[in-house]
Amino acid sequence: MKKGVTSLVFALVFGFTATATEPITEETKAVKADASKVTWKAYKVTGSHYGSISLKEGNLVFDGDKLTGGNFVVDMGTISTEDLEGESKGKLDGHLNSPDFFDTANHGTSTLKFTEVTASGKNAYKVTGDLTIKGITKSVNFDVSIYGSKATANLKVDRTAFDIKYGSGSFFDNLGDKAIYDEFDLVVDLEF
Repeated sequence: MKKGVTSLVFALVFGFTATATEPITEETKAVKADASKVTWKAYKVTGSHYGSISLKEGNLVFDGDKLTGGNFVVDMGTISTEDLEGESKGKLDGHLNSPDFFDTANHGTSTLKFTEVTASGKNAYKVTGDLTIKGITKSVNFDVSIYGSKATANLKVDRTAFDIKYGSGSFFDNLGDKAIYDEFDLVVDLEF
């Protein structure tokens, strides 16, 4: 009897200890797509244009309060210019949707999947991810900041890596002031 009680005490003590030291399980938090915003800015020799694009769905993964992952899907058909109006806006929006740029009829979504997340400070992370645009996947690096139930990220994307070469001085000569720079910026504000 004494041996049975001792065994039970050891089992309980070691059982509680094992439970207390197990790592926290990851928690996936859905991003509120309608409350989040993705803003783009592209540059050309004579200036720039900016606009928005809608997040279709996404999530961030946490281990306790530490960011460990994320996955996002963007609705490419929602790309919209915000610095132009009327016919000029319509022309640029149409061109961005065309095969010269994002070919949204054939590539309706783009995705981003975090592959590595490293803390770089309080609420700050260095992230490496797989970005897929027009069916082409490339690795990108960017910073993410988390504050409560909000996150922000800034990405610089080389469009030519995704076979978007229209107006690129890297591929075409004599473009003059019609040249469009290869890199564009994305600013992402998320709520979850």
